[in-house]
Amino acid sequence: MAKKIKTTPTRNNKGPSSKQLVLFTSIIVGLFVLLFIIGQATDKTGNSFQDAPAIINQPIEGDKDAKVSIVEFGDYKCPSCKAWGEQFYPKLKEAYMDSGKANFTYINVLFHGDESRLGAQAGEAVWSQNPEAFWPFHKALFQAQPAQDHDALWITTDKINEIAATVKPAIDLEKLNAAISSEAVQNEVSADEKLVQDYRVMQTPSIMINQVMVKDPFDYAAIVELIEEQLNE
Repeated sequence: MAKKIKTTPTRNNKGPSSKQLVLFTSIIVGLFVLLFIIGQATDKTGNSFQDAPAIINQPIEGDKDAKVSIVEFGDYKCPSCKAWGEQFYPKLKEAYMDSGKANFTYINVLFHGDESRLGAQAGEAVWSQNPEAFWPFHKALFQAQPAQDHDALWITTDKINEIAATVKPAIDLEKLNAAISSEAVQNEVSADEKLVQDYRVMQTPSIMINQVMVKDPFDYAAIVELIEEQLNE
């Protein structure tokens, strides 16, 4: 009688084991995560546009013909805009506006409704009356922003007159109040609204250096880097 021969199945070694597949997948996922982190760390700019915002008829500080334009899209009701103006604007003014290397423009954003609009109209009315009074008024209006309860009503006609009465050079309050509701001032605010749409502004403040939007407006190093790049082009 023939003996049955017991055979042992052989393992197919041609393909990778499940452990190898798990390890390989982990490495690939890790590489993608690393690349994402590096990209986030190095990409400090947001959208780039074909042209910088037009600064004709806009409040502008510094040499209007400077090579670099710094534009802030801001809202007088925005606490972050107040913080940005206190922390970064003075440093940029000293380093770039005062030296003629750059100019600075403020464009109104109306994310907070009627109060934002009234503040914007007041700023435009002051600018039309006396451009030299605009920046002191602009700063004083932000300083009047409440430290808490930012949504509370505070930008009113009475508050605007109270602030304007303290500004030097002097602002004619009668002319200011007549201009706030004028068609000319409302047209300027509407022009700002169009710029906000054209440049897809989604947050305040938003900062542009020439045609490039800064990804993080509170990344001062990135702002300076972009300015220097534009100056060296």
